[in-house]
Amino acid sequence: MRDKKVSLRGALVRDMMKDMMETARGHKFQTGEVRKNPRERVWICPEGCEYEIIEREEFRMEYLQPAGIATGRVILQLHGGGYIGPMKNIYRDFAKLYSRYSMGADVLTVDYRVAPEHPYPAALEDALDAYRWLIQERRYKAKNIIVAGDSAGGGLAFAMVMYLRDHRLPLPGGIIGMSPWGDLTCSGESYETNYSRDPQFGNTRDSMLYNCPYVGDEDPENPYISPVFGSFAKLPPVLLQAGSEEMLLSDTLTIAGKLRGEHRKLRVSVYDGMFHVFQMAYRLVPEAREAWEEVETFLHIVYKLQKGSGGKKVRVVRNPGKGRRP
Repeated sequence: MRDKKVSLRGALVRDMMKDMMETARGHKFQTGEVRKNPRERVWICPEGCEYEIIEREEFRMEYLQPAGIATGRVILQLHGGGYIGPMKNIYRDFAKLYSRYSMGADVLTVDYRVAPEHPYPAALEDALDAYRWLIQERRYKAKNIIVAGDSAGGGLAFAMVMYLRDHRLPLPGGIIGMSPWGDLTCSGESYETNYSRDPQFGNTRDSMLYNCPYVGDEDPENPYISPVFGSFAKLPPVLLQAGSEEMLLSDTLTIAGKLRGEHRKLRVSVYDGMFHVFQMAYRLVPEAREAWEEVETFLHIVYKLQKGSGGKKVRVVRNPGKGRRP
């Protein structure tokens, strides 16, 4: 069985999530009942950090900086949520983790406009606006920006970098994609092979994956909507992570295959027994903590490449963490 390498805690959290998600699917996603009424605690900025809300004309951003530290590096975080969910506290926690594992980089998280009120290209426009703000207003060098995203945010990260490349704009130093949703046609093999295994989206077509309102009247195969259909030439170094049980696994593997075909610098890891964006369970699941340590390794490699000390291809890893248990 594919579960034989998964940790006990990882299996328990995955199965518990499956039970909870059975009540969170269906019309509530489409109508916005869940999206418009988030119930979350008040988030408190961690000690040792400075926190600023940046208001733009159409959206807002949240800017986290380590107090008294100026590395000249920044993570541009694009959150998940199927293009219909706003930023939540977990991404504020992610910002802190990104800062920690990047040796003190700043983190800008974009609370971009979402569908159905704001279909394509709203999210892409907001991501591009945030990228320009970092370069023009805060004077970061493009190569010192790492674009990171999970799920829809991961797909948006690739769409944004493709747009930058296609329009001959400066590219960021790297991309981190955690279970990126890169195919809004949902046509990859794993949408069928993992249909009964995925604890979040499995066993139903009535979820945010299908008939996504973000597409609107556009062609879902537009690479700026579904980057799996685009070219991956000339992209910066990429880290991809996914869980073996998720329906979106094909998106990650398709992107990885195209990047390898273009001989791009790539690290891709498929974590056995894990679910969609399992990195959110970093407090509970050892595989999630291992994934964040992999983020740290990737960032260190990218920073070395930026200094001109590298040049060789980043190692490709499959099924990491064999034999590690809580």
